[in-house]
Amino acid sequence: MSAVSLERGKTAPVAVWLWTAGLIALAAAAPFFLYPVFLMKALCMALFACAFNLLLGYVGLLSFGHAAFFGTASYITAYTAKVWGLPPELAILVGVAVAAALGFVFGYLAIRRQGIYFAMVTLAFAQMVFFFCLQAKFTGGEDGIQAVPRGYLFGIIDLNHPLVMYYFVLAVFLFGFGVIVRAIYSPFGQVLKAIRENEPRAISLGYRTEQYKLLAFILSAALAGLAGSTKALVFQFASLTDVDWTMSGEVVLMTLVGGIGTILGPVVGAFLLTTMENYLAQAGSWVTTIEGGIFVLCVLTFREGIVGVIAPYAMGRGARPEPPPEEIQVEEHEVEKLRQAAGEGD
Repeated sequence: MSAVSLERGKTAPVAVWLWTAGLIALAAAAPFFLYPVFLMKALCMALFACAFNLLLGYVGLLSFGHAAFFGTASYITAYTAKVWGLPPELAILVGVAVAAALGFVFGYLAIRRQGIYFAMVTLAFAQMVFFFCLQAKFTGGEDGIQAVPRGYLFGIIDLNHPLVMYYFVLAVFLFGFGVIVRAIYSPFGQVLKAIRENEPRAISLGYRTEQYKLLAFILSAALAGLAGSTKALVFQFASLTDVDWTMSGEVVLMTLVGGIGTILGPVVGAFLLTTMENYLAQAGSWVTTIEGGIFVLCVLTFREGIVGVIAPYAMGRGARPEPPPEEIQVEEHEVEKLRQAAGEGD
C-alpha cells in the first residue's frame, strides 16, 4: 500500500500554487473595482477562517471558542495603539502574543478532551473571556474601544490612506496564509493528519500527540489573533461583537460552506458570507435566516464544501484529489528502522 512519509512531508500541488497566484493577482486589482473596506473585512475574516480550519480540518478538533482569540487580540491591539501609542506593527505583535498565550492556556486545559467535550470546554473558556471584556474597565464595556489610530507603519507608511491600508491587510493575510500552507505540507502537518485519523496509531509510533495538538492549537490561536488585530486597525475600534460566541459560530459556518480540510475553502466561505452580510444588510434580521438557508443548501448539495466539490474539476479532468487521510502512515522501511532502534536499545 502506498503511504505518505511522516518524516519528509509533502509539497503543495502545482494547481494550488497556480490558483493562489491567480487569486493574489485578482486581489491586487480588486480595490480599484470594489469598496476597499469591504475587501479588508473579507480578508480579515478569511484569515480567521483559515486559522480555524487548521485546527478543525487538519487536527480534527472543533473549537467553539475561537472568538476569544480573535476578540482578545482586537482589544489588546486597539488599547495599545490608542492608549500606549504603539505603532501599528508593534500593536499587532502584542495582540498576537496575547492571543498565543491565551491559546496555550486554553489548549493545555482543553486538549485532554475530545469531540463534543472539547468543543464545550472551549466554548466555556470563550464565554469567560466575553464576560471579562464586558466588565473590564480598559475594554470600554458595551461601548468598546473607539477611535483607534492606524498610525504609520514602521514610522513611514501612512495607513490612513484606504489603498495603503488595503495592501497592508493583503500582505498580512498572505503572510498568515503562507504560514498555514507551509505548516500543512510540512512533516508537522502530516503528523497532524495522522493524529486526526488514528491517534492511537500515532501514539504507538512514538509521537507525542498531545504536544502536536497543543502546538497546532497555539498556532491557530495566534493566527486568529493576527486576524483580529488587523480588523481592529481596519475599522478603528474593538467591540464585544469580536469576542461574542456568535463570532465563533460564524467562523464555523464559513469553514463548513467553503470546505473543511481544503486550502482555499475557508477563503471562499469567508468572502461568500461577508458578501451576504454586506449586500443583504437591508434585510435586517432576515440575514441570519438567509445565511441558515444557504448553509443547509450547501450541506445538502456540497457535502465536502464548495471548494471540496469544485477543486478536482478546477485542477483538471484527470486530476485526483489528495489521497484520503486513512492512507497517511509510516512506510514499511521506517517501521523496520524503529524496530531495529528498539532492539539496539534493549
